[in-house]
Amino acid sequence: MGNQIRVLDLRGQSLTAAQVRSLIPRASLDIAQAAEQIKPLIQSIAVDGLPAILEASLRFDGFNPEPLLVSKAEISAAVDSIDPALRKSIEESIARVTAVSLATMPTDADVHVAPGANVRQRWQPIESVGLYVPGGRAVYPSSVIMNVVPALVAGVNRLVVATPGQKDYDGRPHPTVLATAGILGVENILNVGGPAAIAAFAFGIPQIGFSSVDMVTGPGNIFVAAAKRILRGTIGIDSEAGTTEILVIADSTANAKFIANDLVSQAEHDDAAASVLVTDSKELIDAVQTELAELIAKTHHSQRVQNALSGQQSALVLVDDLNKAIQLTNAYATEHLEIMTADNDLVLKQVINAGAIFMGSYSPVSLGDYMAGSNHVLPTGSTARFNAGLGVSTFLRAQQIISYDRAGLAEISDQIDVFAKAEGLPAHGDAVKSRFTN
Repeated sequence: MGNQIRVLDLRGQSLTAAQVRSLIPRASLDIAQAAEQIKPLIQSIAVDGLPAILEASLRFDGFNPEPLLVSKAEISAAVDSIDPALRKSIEESIARVTAVSLATMPTDADVHVAPGANVRQRWQPIESVGLYVPGGRAVYPSSVIMNVVPALVAGVNRLVVATPGQKDYDGRPHPTVLATAGILGVENILNVGGPAAIAAFAFGIPQIGFSSVDMVTGPGNIFVAAAKRILRGTIGIDSEAGTTEILVIADSTANAKFIANDLVSQAEHDDAAASVLVTDSKELIDAVQTELAELIAKTHHSQRVQNALSGQQSALVLVDDLNKAIQLTNAYATEHLEIMTADNDLVLKQVINAGAIFMGSYSPVSLGDYMAGSNHVLPTGSTARFNAGLGVSTFLRAQQIISYDRAGLAEISDQIDVFAKAEGLPAHGDAVKSRFTN
């Protein structure tokens, strides 16, 4: 196999979801293992706060991140110094994500159940949210936008961004991340990264007057995703948005060059990134292999891409037909799904599990990463089976408001009493009947 991407010939096989996950596993370090590794760190931050965070930064990052709270002057300086062309791109991305967020804002509902009987549902924003912006191998102003914009549209009262300091910037957050936050009006930024940031969000940092938040959102590496899993319940989370992954469904009509570039685009994120093609065309697999060989040699992060593509999490998969490709895709439940077939809409109708779906040759994942208007914070590790990508609804809670008058309650009081007695809870029925007896 060497350093080549695997080719899996699954023709003639009928696969269960468990078999799919076994044949095309995510990276060798899974989230459960990562969680065990970081539990001592999480526990130490819960108990000690600031000293534990500083010790972790010195151990893992090699610098002291103090002051942990970024000053307004530091944010303003970053905004003032940002490249004008980059600022224009950032502002365009903000405008597009804002447009989608506004259009997808849930609406209240007022239901007239019967005369004198009403149930209203309203949407209330989460009171305080911690927004995580990764920064290990790359800089992600896009993740600032994807976190902050829907939270602002939802009406979250307190927003805090956490992002890791950078050795190249004397242990301070990357100026582009600070500038993007500043453009969006964010004033509360923590210079903390990795699982320590998630723990700081969950427990607060009393030594610097930083109080905990109600919910944490944002992407990160597997250790960030593991911290979110451990702390879920102490805080709300959006999803386990960990190491990136792409799956492409394609047939013989697809462009091999486009597919190869898209596989590489996600592989450059991380050695553990997953890049998968599922097709019924052997010729397409051969063509993609040829394109990949050229791309890997010349791409900027060549070694990282090669590591990701040659890992167990990546593969070019040959199946009997598109129906089998769709079956495999639903079992895999990828973060990013691209569909490049002769009839994309027909395939889309049968797709159930995916974080975000990119239709056709001119909707690459890179578009969604920056400028589509959609959100790039998406569920990974097959959690797209039950989780959604980040959006304005992530930051909202549905509250039901019940309003019955005397006549409305009287109409069903006997039925409530029957229910209550059937469940062995007669006081429930008495609570209703007491309203109609002297």
